[in-house]
Amino acid sequence: MSIDIRQLFQATNPGYTLNVENEADRQLYIDFSGVRGSGLVSEMRENISFFSPNDPTVQLFTGHIGCGKSTELLRLASELRQEGFHVVYFESSRDLEVGDVDISDILMAIARRVSESLMQIENVELKKPKGLQGLLSGAAKLLQTEIDLSAEATLPGLGKVSASTEEGGSFSADVGVPGLGQVSASDSDGISLVALGIGKITARAKNSPELRSKLREYLEVRTTNVLESINRELLEPGIARLKEIGKKGLVVIVDNLDRVERKPKPWGRPQPEYLFVDRGEQLRQLNCHVVYTIPLALLYSNDLNQLSSRFNTDPVVLPMVPVCHRDGREHTEGLPLVREIVLARAYPGLSSEERQAKITELFDTPETFDRLCKISGGHVREILRLLNDWIKKDRKLPLSHEGLEKVIRTRRNHMMLAITDDEWELLRQVRDRKKVMGEEGYDTLISSMFVYEYRDDDGYWFDVNPILASAPELKA
Repeated sequence: MSIDIRQLFQATNPGYTLNVENEADRQLYIDFSGVRGSGLVSEMRENISFFSPNDPTVQLFTGHIGCGKSTELLRLASELRQEGFHVVYFESSRDLEVGDVDISDILMAIARRVSESLMQIENVELKKPKGLQGLLSGAAKLLQTEIDLSAEATLPGLGKVSASTEEGGSFSADVGVPGLGQVSASDSDGISLVALGIGKITARAKNSPELRSKLREYLEVRTTNVLESINRELLEPGIARLKEIGKKGLVVIVDNLDRVERKPKPWGRPQPEYLFVDRGEQLRQLNCHVVYTIPLALLYSNDLNQLSSRFNTDPVVLPMVPVCHRDGREHTEGLPLVREIVLARAYPGLSSEERQAKITELFDTPETFDRLCKISGGHVREILRLLNDWIKKDRKLPLSHEGLEKVIRTRRNHMMLAITDDEWELLRQVRDRKKVMGEEGYDTLISSMFVYEYRDDDGYWFDVNPILASAPELKA
């Protein structure tokens, strides 16, 4: 079995997320649980399926961007489905503007995605949700007013919206977005009203800061009503119908909330702390199982204890795959697994032993391959990104040691441009102490991927991104 350079480039796309429910992706999936901290996903699954199948749970999941969180969450979703749960997984960044998020945005996104998912299940029908219908009516009327339309006119991207409704009354408008069709509150299918109505209204608001602000003002003062309506008219009857058809319950997995930007709100509070600490109590009031991804920055915030208190749980952290130990020794269990990230994509149909025999078809020497794995620091997306850049440099197999060194130098030079003298001093401290302490350390080091986080039997430890390790400033 041979592979050409173009096939290898396409197979190692760093932007592709594996979904273990797909047979082809299952061949590429590597189980890192033994070296990352055994059974993180299994523990999250059992918190739902074994310890609390009938009572709502909330779990928080975090880690570096690109370390494989989405792949692990899709694995969690797959395992829960196998145990009989109905799982709604969605990427919140498709619904939300991550630079400007509020609680009502998250709640409405969940309502929309749950509604869409229930619509696809045969024999699951719910009564018309009058409370949510009233909220949609008021929101549609607000959007029309803000664009200064007449009593009945056309909203750009929304279609026709009638202002003849009163808040809490019937929603008589036909609201349409190109590609989604129209939805009317007179429809008998209440689920479709929620799914399409929310989708059409929030789609317009997402792309307009002014409309988003006005819509949020309308919904935020009604957050209690929003929660009550979602629970009473959507989640609780939805779970009851799911159990009638043999399901064990409903699980909602909200991915990509870890991408919420650390921008201050107008009153100065950082957005992650505002959402998950100040308003965390409301996020945990949904009457179903929920898994939220959260920004890694919160683990280094002074509000960490409050965060855990709000949700009655500690965040689960997905660390890097270790390629070495704290003392610099090669990690004899982690490094072979990092090699498999590449080999499985190049030769998915072969066994691990057969793949090992083909290393020199891909790389000029096994040592060159190990250099790639070690310089990645065990960051899943980073090793694929470096490999993709390397392939574009060499354009032939086997890939050369010289080509890899050029890619490493280019990447290092780009990263060094952003590092200040004070940050070099912090990096030297991390190199020597294997620790990061305080919010400043996180913001300047970890968020920029200057520092990676690992886990062993003694707990979490940190090290400088190996790409920066040979920088002259670190040797000073």
